[in-house]
Amino acid sequence: MQAEPYEALSELYDDFMSDIPYDEWTGYIREVLCENGIKDGLVCDLGCGSGIITEKLADLGYDMTGIDSSAEMLMRARERAEGKDILCLCQDITSFELYGTMRAFISTCDVINYVTDPKDLKKVFALVKNYLDPGGIFIFDIHTPYYYENICAGNTFSSTDEDGAYIWENDYDEKSRENRYCVTMFVRNHSSTDGTETYRRYEEEHIEKAHTVSDITEAAGSAGLRILSVTDGYTRNPLRPDSTRAVFTAVSQRT
Repeated sequence: MQAEPYEALSELYDDFMSDIPYDEWTGYIREVLCENGIKDGLVCDLGCGSGIITEKLADLGYDMTGIDSSAEMLMRARERAEGKDILCLCQDITSFELYGTMRAFISTCDVINYVTDPKDLKKVFALVKNYLDPGGIFIFDIHTPYYYENICAGNTFSSTDEDGAYIWENDYDEKSRENRYCVTMFVRNHSSTDGTETYRRYEEEHIEKAHTVSDITEAAGSAGLRILSVTDGYTRNPLRPDSTRAVFTAVSQRT
């Protein structure tokens, strides 16, 4: 069955992302926010997915809003947010609307790579600028061109656990700098009444863009955001030629 991006993957996403050091990432984000005077207040998570980091920041005292265009992923974020002060909104990050301004925005797990059109990339930064308090901070990451050219390229990856399995096939186009990947999933059917173990098969196609640092800097600058730092992942180390993830901290310039 052909599915929309994350329609089926949402069922397996947390299990297959279990190697992500969410506590480490959250700690880095917390440190950077505090260094910029943001120890509490309103923070928006763009492309929040199943809401793991959204929840962790809420537990640290931030008043969180999570935005995601996948209703299935957002449903899991809402389940995680139950009983917590977290607002979950099903919106596209290129056209979202909020009720007021935020002290900070974050966007993790290469959400920005899903914005493949340069015009849409500028829209995202313009919206962030519009809804940021003066001097507010935007922390976000991207997978680097090195990652797509050397890790993805034409490679195939797979993983299994008790609830399902996936096969992830990559097709990277150097000219367009777009990585098209097809994910074939086998999701365990928990509704079987006769004890028979069956699986549902789904296919999803995802497209990500290998943005360069200059792409990001130019798009952010056009919206009035100034890049403060670019690091090798969620560390204090400078970005290297072979870094697979770049983490940016941008500030909303005062007008």
